[in-house]
Amino acid sequence: MNDASMETAVIEGGAINQYKLSWVAYLRPLFVAGFLSAGLYLFSLSAMHWGFLAGGAAVIAINLVYQILFLRSVVLFVNEEGVWVYSGILPWNKGAGGVRWRDVEDAGYVPGFLGWILKAYTIRIGHRFTRGSEIVLRTVKNGNQAVEQINSLHGEFLRNNEGVQ
Repeated sequence: MNDASMETAVIEGGAINQYKLSWVAYLRPLFVAGFLSAGLYLFSLSAMHWGFLAGGAAVIAINLVYQILFLRSVVLFVNEEGVWVYSGILPWNKGAGGVRWRDVEDAGYVPGFLGWILKAYTIRIGHRFTRGSEIVLRTVKNGNQAVEQINSLHGEFLRNNEGVQ
């Protein structure tokens, strides 16, 4: 499946189900931008470089907008071919990667009190041959349900293709 067909599957609903990142994922870029802004402001007061303050604030704002748009673009979806992650906002970094059903080892999530309260889980979809091709996503909204669905569909794929090699 190429990038264009994956983008079509995500946008037009060709996926069996889609999962996006939770609101919790946006806290990190906001915290970093706030920290950098405070440091920039304190530096500009001591050095009196108002041009530096304006330029630095513009860079921080542009980076914050980019990070938020990028996080909004991340979509985990499953279809008849496997489990995929689509992300990217600029034409040269849009793309998808994933694991085909025949190569899925298992899916799991990290349980915990905060994940349960916030409904945002770190999930891992393992590749049976290499760890480099596995999918690990943090703060997936309802990630526990995504893992249950992935394991269910993977089991169904295995039952349907038992004798096929």
